[in-house]
Amino acid sequence: MKTIIIAAGYATRLGELTKNFPKPLLQIGSTTILDRMLDDLDTIADIDEHIVVTNHKFAHIFNDWAAKRQGSKPITIIDDGTETNDTRLGAVCDLLLAIDQQTIDDDILVAAADNILYFRFQEFVDFAREKQTSCIMCHEQPSIEKLQRTGVIVVDEQMRVLNMEEKPQEPKSHWAVPPFYIYLKQDLPLVRSSVDNGCGKDAPGNLAHYMVDRTTMHAWPMSAGRFDIGSLDTYYEAQRLFS
Repeated sequence: MKTIIIAAGYATRLGELTKNFPKPLLQIGSTTILDRMLDDLDTIADIDEHIVVTNHKFAHIFNDWAAKRQGSKPITIIDDGTETNDTRLGAVCDLLLAIDQQTIDDDILVAAADNILYFRFQEFVDFAREKQTSCIMCHEQPSIEKLQRTGVIVVDEQMRVLNMEEKPQEPKSHWAVPPFYIYLKQDLPLVRSSVDNGCGKDAPGNLAHYMVDRTTMHAWPMSAGRFDIGSLDTYYEAQRLFS
């Protein structure tokens, strides 16, 4: 299994803090946002490589970081060639770039790089191994307003995904989808052809939405929460909580 970390955004909502520095490498206490995630992923025996997709503006910073990281898995940095928020490829295209450039023929765990997690990724991998299908994560979200800003799924009693909508005005359930996915090797042909067949490019949830209609997928209910760092306020709150 390969990890693909989507880290090619420009984090414009963090202002000067990320004007010339990537959000995933911002310091939280004695480590960085991304290092916290990779420290957990390093413990999963199934994973043999981490692939981080970034943009041209920040690629040299990620390369310097990767050269110094004392992790147990090799890290590959991919530069998607963009230099501004207006020219970004979008998360799905960045994922496809990683798959094609590295000629990946393996299961992949896809993750956004700006979350601090209260659970272990091993639980997610174990769930996918049990179900033997590609999988997404989910959590119960009581707020209709927040459901209208994320992916929402409908599942059956076995947590098979029956339907997924991105940012629905009238959510059909309270199961929200965070940006963490496992796509099995058997489904990679569908992933590779997704954009050519009309899949949205911007958000990683666009691909999950596309895949749900074309293959069997299950949803793992997160065993604990996550802290999403998306603004200056949440970054400073993370500093307070985790330093």
